[in-house]
Amino acid sequence: MKRMIFTACMAIAFLTASAQSNPYIVKTKGVKKSAQTHMQEELAEAQQEEEEASQDFISQNFKFHSLCDWEKGMKFMVMPEKYDLVVKTFTDASTEKEVSSMTLKYKIMVYQGHDESKDGHARINFICQDNGKPYYYEIGYGTFDDYCFQKTGVPTLAYLGDVDIAKEKLMDKTLYTKTKYYRIDTEFDGEGYQDVEVDKDMEVKVVAVGVGSRKYPVKIIVEDKNGNQFFQNVTMSKTNCGMRDDEFVADEARYLFYNSFELQDDIMSISSKNYKQFIGKVVHTKFPTKMLNEVTSKQQAIPRLAEYSIESITPHKNDDMATVKLKNTTLGNYFYAECYLDQYKCVNEPEQFFGAIFAPGPGKKVVTSEASRAMIRAGHVGIGMSEGEVEMAAGEADKVEPGQGGHYFWIFKRSNDKLLYVEFDGSGVVKKTSVKDANGGAAKKSNGKAKAKKVTKPEKPSKEREGWLNGEATPIDM
Repeated sequence: MKRMIFTACMAIAFLTASAQSNPYIVKTKGVKKSAQTHMQEELAEAQQEEEEASQDFISQNFKFHSLCDWEKGMKFMVMPEKYDLVVKTFTDASTEKEVSSMTLKYKIMVYQGHDESKDGHARINFICQDNGKPYYYEIGYGTFDDYCFQKTGVPTLAYLGDVDIAKEKLMDKTLYTKTKYYRIDTEFDGEGYQDVEVDKDMEVKVVAVGVGSRKYPVKIIVEDKNGNQFFQNVTMSKTNCGMRDDEFVADEARYLFYNSFELQDDIMSISSKNYKQFIGKVVHTKFPTKMLNEVTSKQQAIPRLAEYSIESITPHKNDDMATVKLKNTTLGNYFYAECYLDQYKCVNEPEQFFGAIFAPGPGKKVVTSEASRAMIRAGHVGIGMSEGEVEMAAGEADKVEPGQGGHYFWIFKRSNDKLLYVEFDGSGVVKKTSVKDANGGAAKKSNGKAKAKKVTKPEKPSKEREGWLNGEATPIDM
């Protein structure tokens, strides 16, 4: 019994020392060393749980390697999960004895090809870079050719090729967060973590890249402008991750690189050689901005997370900017953005860079009624609209004020020294709109009973104009 306890303590101490000196093991700052007894608790917990058991940055740099295509010299790190600690994945080829995954944790395995044992079982062979010993993983059934086409792969192994490339390509790069959910480390000598929430589309800098887990082998640690660090383990090439493509759904989807981060430099910088590949791409606004509305021929305030597809890109002849035509994916109307395509040509106006305004992928989905769509296209706010519809028509409010009986007001500053007041009821539906002078002048109300403006010659108003005249809508730029 004393010998078993001594052996366990020595193994724990060795793992701790390995974690401290291994360059692939990275941690967010401020993490404290856990007690060595935590590894014993983790092992005990694992024993209990055993019974319950397009040309882009990724495709250019991270090639998927099927087990059938593995080449000698490919490196992997043993990263067992809790249930792996009680399953002996590898066999020591020199002794023919199975080896505990706990003793191999954090060790680097170098692929050496495959062969068959004397009893006809296929074996996948490795040399441990840390101790020089040969190990193999035995396939329990079928031939190597039958097994290698599956996504199963070799258990516990995280592919280090992805980690090395990510370290080369991402260190010190500027990224943007694409989800709210990330993690911070809670243990120096283990995989303990705490979930944290951050703002989406926040600018961060990559400060460390290391190994994550078998499923998500690349651990990317980023830091925001306030010095806060957090990380995400992501999959890049999916080599040996053990998951099928159709399993990256629901909560698992955020562990795809593009669902956690946007790489500004490589994704959103458009050169003259690759205009065509961006046509038809879906993008969304990172921040509130203004674009030219084709219907009204006026600049319209656009909220963050508004979704568009790129229809065309027309470079200017006399400067470094371009006109990007975008189609609103909800309403189908068109907008025009004047921006720089190359971030290195907008040093004096970085906010006008295409990649600073837009991010790839879908934005916020807004359900609109048929009655509201025509008014929104024309930039009008109407009674009965939802908050999302008002944002589509007028952008984000400059100010929010509480009202009586659960009502509240969104206030928009207009370009002609006017203030547009939009009154919502407690359920988030527009009940009234009014326009006031910025200096506190009288309001022009729209309560559903406004009389139509008289005209000297009868004419049939447009649908947008008709809604306005009937008191159902208030134009944005009064």
